[in-house]
Amino acid sequence: MPEFKIKHITKYTYQGLVSDSANQIILFPVTDQYQEVQKHDLKISGDPVVDIYEDYYGNRVGNFTYSAPHPELSIVSRVIVTTKSKPLPEDDIFPSHQWQDLLKVQNNIPFIDYLKQEPFEGLEELKEIVSREHLSAETPYQTALHYCKYVYENFNYIPGITTVETTLDTIWQLKAGVCQDFAHILLVMLRLINIPARYVSGYICPHKNGMRGEGATHAWVEAYLPNYGWLGFDPTNNCIANETHVRLAVGRSFSDCSPVKGVYKGLPEHKLEVSVTVSYEDEPPSQDETPEIVIEKAHTDFPVNSFRKYQEMEQQQQQ
Repeated sequence: MPEFKIKHITKYTYQGLVSDSANQIILFPVTDQYQEVQKHDLKISGDPVVDIYEDYYGNRVGNFTYSAPHPELSIVSRVIVTTKSKPLPEDDIFPSHQWQDLLKVQNNIPFIDYLKQEPFEGLEELKEIVSREHLSAETPYQTALHYCKYVYENFNYIPGITTVETTLDTIWQLKAGVCQDFAHILLVMLRLINIPARYVSGYICPHKNGMRGEGATHAWVEAYLPNYGWLGFDPTNNCIANETHVRLAVGRSFSDCSPVKGVYKGLPEHKLEVSVTVSYEDEPPSQDETPEIVIEKAHTDFPVNSFRKYQEMEQQQQQ
């Protein structure tokens, strides 16, 4: 079983002193038959008490408050986790029966939220693509693989042109983004054909082999397959999410799974920096605690700038 040592650093730097910072964290990896947490340490500025509970989707969620005035807030999560490969579906018989089984569960409480569709301007266009790409002879598993490949091949992976606040409309317009954007498009495609699909946040730990998503939190999709259960599909890398993917949380979309979010009293301008490092059984963990990736600056008009930035990049490539 692979063993991964993961360090996830989140750092907020504020314009001035802030106070009464109330925060929610979802930084507690799932423990089940395919993933086991061996050790987990949290270090948070001010050493607050973290109250932990289980939310509606089964995620472990922590809440804490940092009341004293402070110029920055850092959250350092260190986890050692082992994973086990999940067997893939035996999927070569009775596709029509499987689609009928999906119709039977669409009104069941555990699946309703994972079939709700978020409206956006490109939905009708995407419906046509989903219909065109859907082959009646394919099983739900084969269809999920097909759509995962479609997103991988038709969207450009370009870090920095979107943020977690980027809408589906902008993602569809750009046809580009990063892991959470790829995941959100795949969610729409699967839900359009009545496959329950949920957003997954976590980490990808492929031992530095160049897979997209290393060095930050990762996102992918889990689809519910008849006679099997939930299986992960990573459209960013066009692969099954298995023993190299460490799961943190599931939900309808990113908003249900955000690793860190909160509010505070003080001036609105702030900078958010995040870094994720992974070491392996044969490597010592890194001791550097300086976040490396700036992923957000408050009060920036990301959707407009994202498209403009993408157009500028396209023009530069054509010159």
